[in-house]
Amino acid sequence: MCQLLGMNCNVPTDIVFSFEGFRRRAGLTDTHSDGFGIAFFEGKGVRIFRDEKPAAVSPIADCVKQYNIKSLNVIAHIRKATQGEVSIVNTHPFIREIWGENWVFAHNGNLIALPDLSGCYCRPIGSTDSEAAFCYIADQLKKRYCHKPSEDEIFAIIQEMTQELGKYGTFNFILSNGEWMIAHCSTNLHYITRRAPFCEVQRIDDDGVIDFRNYTTEKDKVTIITTFPLTKNENWTKMEHGGFVFFKDGEKIREIIGVKKQLEDDGTLGTATC
Repeated sequence: MCQLLGMNCNVPTDIVFSFEGFRRRAGLTDTHSDGFGIAFFEGKGVRIFRDEKPAAVSPIADCVKQYNIKSLNVIAHIRKATQGEVSIVNTHPFIREIWGENWVFAHNGNLIALPDLSGCYCRPIGSTDSEAAFCYIADQLKKRYCHKPSEDEIFAIIQEMTQELGKYGTFNFILSNGEWMIAHCSTNLHYITRRAPFCEVQRIDDDGVIDFRNYTTEKDKVTIITTFPLTKNENWTKMEHGGFVFFKDGEKIREIIGVKKQLEDDGTLGTATC
């Protein structure tokens, strides 16, 4: 399956350090070589790079380092195709307009069926289950609310639709409208929030090192979300199966614990894993 990477911050931040390790998993340290994409929110706009080539060797992926783009919300994806041919139209992340905003979505998993989309105004362009699922979410949001509702209402309805879509298979995803970021874990998803005091960290995939003290202030808060941890010497949080986490301004603002965690808290399951 694919792998996901997201970043949510309280100040514009570049994702180069994380992305340089992440992209190596697309052909060098792992086999997610069926295309990649990365989207940066810049105010209400979105700058997006996609390529059907593996991210590890893609000249377009090189542009991420060269541009040194700083953003409050970033979503990236390296693809290992399960549905749909290897082509640019099937690369994540996908983007749609909802209530006059750009929404960006990337999925890791395999949905063996989907609700009927024949009555939806929002249709997939490619042939992936991922884009079709995002179109269903976008269409349902627009049908239920003519105008943008509160964040609590948005989070509630996305949770409801996720539970519906999750019945059809594996549904790890990251979603953002540029103001906040939602992560849902079906099998594997991890996150870490970096804040002062910052320190030196080392990447897993190539032993690259950075001292964040040289690039941050005491007020900075940066959360990184990814399928599997990217660094060796940090304590990543592993999300629970079925769990949701909502991030804003670099911090976790709301969490819905997963099924296994709930069973553990009830004393009916010994160990919770994602």
